[in-house]
Amino acid sequence: MISVFVADAQPLQRFGFRMLLESTADTEIVGEAGNGGEAVRRITELRPDVVLMDIRLPGVDGIEATRRIVATGGRSRVLVLTTLDSDRSAFAALRAGASGFLLRDIRPEELLAGIRAVAAGDSVIAPALTRRLLDAFADQLDDDLCGPVRADPRLDFLTDREREVLVAIGHGLTNGEIAQRFTLSESTVKTHVGRVLAKIGARDRIQAVILAYNLRLTRPV
Repeated sequence: MISVFVADAQPLQRFGFRMLLESTADTEIVGEAGNGGEAVRRITELRPDVVLMDIRLPGVDGIEATRRIVATGGRSRVLVLTTLDSDRSAFAALRAGASGFLLRDIRPEELLAGIRAVAAGDSVIAPALTRRLLDAFADQLDDDLCGPVRADPRLDFLTDREREVLVAIGHGLTNGEIAQRFTLSESTVKTHVGRVLAKIGARDRIQAVILAYNLRLTRPV
């Protein structure tokens, strides 16, 4: 059973999440809060598996709340919910240690899949937001992202499958989506992802996405 805490400023949104999570066999809601300070306190006490985090929380905002939650070293992993027209604060939450971000208006089954992925130790990046992520991390991207694939010694250490997985990560796919694309088990994909990150020296999937674009393995839309 995956325990979930909802930190959202909108009561109706919290109600909707509660209805969804309580109607699903493998998830349960263990708490909710409408402001960041309360969220940090209760999450520290309850230690849920996953936190659904609203960026625009009153008082302590979602970014600072994420930073404080991650700093405790607990097991709770933060999944940020954002909108396409949100500012770059959503990506600042990733720098603060969030495990990923999804659109607020995604379908219920996609949200549940994201929660399950984060609970399993995966990172989630909504494919529709990958371009905005790259904009937010523009200072780490090269000026020219077009043209042939660039040679890089790090790619020489990757197997053909690992290279395919890196490209898939660059497209923002989750482990489950990669598993479906290549007809692999999720545990096998998780192993591949771990090896890819280690071989290219990436701390997380975000750095892997940036590398995939810089090496032109993945192209701008």
